[in-house]
Amino acid sequence: MNKNHYVAIMAGGIGSRFWPMSRTAFPKQFLDILNTGKTLIQETFDRFVDFIPKENIFIITSEEYIPIVKAQLPAVLHENILGEPSRKNTAPCIAYIAYKLKSINPNGCLICAPSDHLVTEHIAFKKVCYEALNFVRQNNALLTLGIKPTHPNTGYGYIQFEQYEVSDNVYKVKTFTEKPSLEIAKTFLASGEFLWNAGIFVWKIKNIVQAFEKYLPEIHELFTSEETALNTPSEKEAIARIYPQCTNISIDYGIMEKADNVYLIPSSFGWSDLGTWNSAYENMKRDENANAVSASNVMLFDASKNIVNVKNEKLVVMQGLENYIVIDTGDVLLICERSKEQEIKEYVSQIKIAKGDKYL
Repeated sequence: MNKNHYVAIMAGGIGSRFWPMSRTAFPKQFLDILNTGKTLIQETFDRFVDFIPKENIFIITSEEYIPIVKAQLPAVLHENILGEPSRKNTAPCIAYIAYKLKSINPNGCLICAPSDHLVTEHIAFKKVCYEALNFVRQNNALLTLGIKPTHPNTGYGYIQFEQYEVSDNVYKVKTFTEKPSLEIAKTFLASGEFLWNAGIFVWKIKNIVQAFEKYLPEIHELFTSEETALNTPSEKEAIARIYPQCTNISIDYGIMEKADNVYLIPSSFGWSDLGTWNSAYENMKRDENANAVSASNVMLFDASKNIVNVKNEKLVVMQGLENYIVIDTGDVLLICERSKEQEIKEYVSQIKIAKGDKYL
């Protein structure tokens, strides 16, 4: 393993589209959504520890989740679990780890990845990561992994790339597009110039710091002003001063869409962002009637294409339902058409208004 390789696993989200299983106090990255025996963050850590030194793996999460991270990932060094005092999107999150590592190993290479995505082909994933690390080590490049699309998905962002290689399997990025309409997504697929945006980034530490200086100078100035406190006992207090002043902005908007040294590697490693119940359904074992059931005490009659997740001790009998999401957490029962799952975030907003934070 190369001691110049680092990973930052970003684990601060609240996963509201997986409500009611995912709650503000215990969001989806800490859940076994697919009923595999491991939580999503455990799967992510195991994927990286296979080829990145354990001491070089950092978890960036909300301060409130630090105890959960410590409990679920006992192999991670306690000093490598970084707490954010507030949620400010991915740019401040990545700045935190980049400026922290800059004083330790500025020539090191860093992978930044979400904690709650699915990767089923680990060997292919490892191979692509090595290709990416080798490229950014030799070039002043900000690199992202683009997923070869299998269908015109409207829930993913897309990346357009030049059709000629700049290096072996590495291409220059032309444009980033947020979640498109179905018609536009179909056009993207037909062109062959677009890949799904996996939100996995690879760069040399000093090069991402230079990008912050150029494209997000206010964030650069905040972290530079507190640089001497990083990697000392004063770090937590410094971060508490920095974060309230940080712009709430994603790394895509803040840097990747502006920079002229952005590249990608077209990739295929069984990826899903597991952003919705339907994406979970597509990756779960299903019975002969295409029901995906995560429970041992469920009886189905004339029911098909449902996703069911209930407490094991509860007997659940379902008849006549087709294409439904049925989630029972004990204090909440959600019954929702699968075609309406994008509205769950709106339901959560309405619940907050009507019921307060008790069920969130």
